Amino acid sequence: MVTREDLESFLIRMDLEWEEIDEGMFLVHSREHGVPLVIHHSPPLLLLRLKVMHLPDDGQHDFTELYRTLLELNATDVVHGAYGLEEGDIILTDTLQLETLDFPELQASAESLQIAASSHIDRIRTLAGADTVPESAGEGAAS
Repeated sequence: MVTREDLESFLIRMDLEWEEIDEGMFLVHSREHGVPLVIHHSPPLLLLRLKVMHLPDDGQHDFTELYRTLLELNATDVVHGAYGLEEGDIILTDTLQLETLDFPELQASAESLQIAASSHIDRIRTLAGADTVPESAGEGAAS
């Protein structure tokens, strides 16, 4: 089973900037993508979570097309993980088994989430009716 120390070793090997923000919870910044990733070592699982953006809560938007698009992206374009909704935020999340986790699997999952977020953000923002780049797309994944 992958330990917290093993996970730290994997993050170092991935050449990522990271900090442990709580016991077993890491905030990870990629050099290529501006969206931070939260990785939580919670045996027997490793949870990866990336906040894509906050949905406008003004009662003026119909998100039907956005939700449909997120489901379609889950089925066709997101290799690891899936889009979801959490407390008004669109997130990307993946769950991995620590028992069988290895470095290539973690690397593939993290890269897949970051690439999906950066490649889909313009389309998601348009469908969400967001006029400006949301703060979360460049910095607050842990919020």
